[in-house]
Amino acid sequence: MRLPHPLYGLYERRLAASLPAAQMPRHIGVILDGNRRWARSSGVSSAHGHRRGADKISDLLSWSEDVGVEVVTLWLLSTDNLARDPQELDPLLAVIEDVVGELAAERRWRIQPVGALEMLPERTAAALRAAQGATADVEGLHVNAAVGYGGRREIADAVRSFLREHARAGTDMEELAEAFDVDHIAEHLYTKGQPDPDLVIRTSGEQRLGGFLLWQSAHSEFYFCEAYWPDFRRVDFLRALRSYAQRERRLGR
Repeated sequence: MRLPHPLYGLYERRLAASLPAAQMPRHIGVILDGNRRWARSSGVSSAHGHRRGADKISDLLSWSEDVGVEVVTLWLLSTDNLARDPQELDPLLAVIEDVVGELAAERRWRIQPVGALEMLPERTAAALRAAQGATADVEGLHVNAAVGYGGRREIADAVRSFLREHARAGTDMEELAEAFDVDHIAEHLYTKGQPDPDLVIRTSGEQRLGGFLLWQSAHSEFYFCEAYWPDFRRVDFLRALRSYAQRERRLGR
């Protein structure tokens, strides 16, 4: 339910003030879902829906900075999405290329592409690499742009990377199998060296992960929001944080 102005602003401020600073997530993953359905409900093209969703990203990053989040992972395009009709996929890729360039130009956030870049058109992969290079020295919020991303693909890539590393070192396969453990996977993930996501948010009312951060989200908290991504508001973000702060995190214990 949307509260009328100015009551909405008062509610948002009170909600923000009620959040315990010591219980905010370090890493948030966001599945930006619902752009196409928002476009259909608004009577506009899918491309316009994707552009409207892209315009919301900088707001999300600003909100995350405000509460001390260190890492945000944005799922912008899955490996499954790459099978879409080119008439829809090409405009979506163009929007992604534009938005990563715009975020990099802000010089506020450190952009890191995560995904199978070799599966992307070279123009898109080049835009992602350029954004990473242009922000490599930025010390602000770390933003993972998950493009051409699939959780199963990431785990398979991690295993391949691990095996190649040991093949080059001449490690005996029997010894390798005996010594292999879960930490070896973590060391070769796209997000290696980063904290696992504490909170994963999915918009549009869908209550599934769809393969997002499969390995990293083993102990994550999940929050499913009814709003389509282009309609996602700061108050929705604050409600997700409130829900997270109210939970008892057992972390498998």
